[in-house]
Amino acid sequence: MHGMYFTEEHQLFRESLKDFLQKEVVPHIEKWEQTGEIERFIWGKFGEMGYFGLATPEEYGGLGLDLFYTVIFIEELQKINSGGFAAAMWAHAYLAMTHLNKNADHAQKTKYLTPSVGGEKIGCLGISEPFGGSDVAGMRTTAKRDGDFYIINGSKTFITNGVYGDFIVLAAKTDSDAGNKGISIFIVDLQSEGVSSNKLNKLGWRASDTAELAFDNVKVSAANRIGEEGSGFGFIMEAFALERLIMGINAHARAEYALEYALQYMSEREAFGKSINQFQALRHKFVELQADMEMCKYYNYGVCYKMDKGEYVVKEATMSKLKSTKMADEVIYSCLQFLGGYGYIEDYPMARLLRDSRLGPIGGGTSEILKEILAKIIIDKKEYRAPKST
Repeated sequence: MHGMYFTEEHQLFRESLKDFLQKEVVPHIEKWEQTGEIERFIWGKFGEMGYFGLATPEEYGGLGLDLFYTVIFIEELQKINSGGFAAAMWAHAYLAMTHLNKNADHAQKTKYLTPSVGGEKIGCLGISEPFGGSDVAGMRTTAKRDGDFYIINGSKTFITNGVYGDFIVLAAKTDSDAGNKGISIFIVDLQSEGVSSNKLNKLGWRASDTAELAFDNVKVSAANRIGEEGSGFGFIMEAFALERLIMGINAHARAEYALEYALQYMSEREAFGKSINQFQALRHKFVELQADMEMCKYYNYGVCYKMDKGEYVVKEATMSKLKSTKMADEVIYSCLQFLGGYGYIEDYPMARLLRDSRLGPIGGGTSEILKEILAKIIIDKKEYRAPKST
């Protein structure tokens, strides 16, 4: 069906992943949703299967595969009805590990990337702060040079894997007077003295641990700085393109799952002597939602194709997240309505899907911020260029 983008090898990978998730993950989902803690063993199993290393070169334990393997990984994670579990997995593999893959040096990759591929270390990304989630250039966390070390002070919030993770890829100001040119990136061990975490209580994504982190005179080796001083903002902007595209893929995949479930339910639920998928009002509403989902889905595939070929797709990825996350919220809201009273019952998937989906237009840049970024690109003709990799 998707021959333009997916080969037979891709489809075999999808089937293998589906089987793995059903056997190894689904039996534990309800427990993890209740406790808010994903047990450590599953990270090792993902590592053994190579799922964390799809985009990592073989030199560091990965598989070095094209981006459409990542698409499959993201899509199938959305179809086991735990946005929190999915978020923990992709935040590790495509937020923290993206910076290691693209910009870390050999020593850093050996120490952090290789064990991350194996599921032995769990990573997170620290950019958002309590006083400025979307205002990256206005961050207040500082890293002051002290000989062969940096002393880090400040706080980060909304950090997926921040409570139970092992390290954070952290953005901090090394020059407070230089605006976005004063931001640098560090790898900080979360067990370091002076690091403390507070677990946040969320509406959705209940299985994942989301933290507010404080850094009080945390001593970090200069060897843990990624790239040159002041190069962090460019790294962050480049990584945002992948993060936003992944959130767009997340959105179309969970919308697709909601539609598949709703259609099955509608074919079995009867009212007035016939299944409710035979009522014109519901049929016509359903196909509109299906069309919206597929429009986003195939747009997202096209952006993935361009990114896989090395194009710098800031505009396209931003559009992907903006439109796909809005679409997913609307689709899931309507699918809950198709189920009637059962849509509101926790034994059915729509209630959790609705809560989990609501983060889509917020995380990774709010829809309002994305619109302003797109306005600068489209109206003001602002150009974003890829930074030079280390």
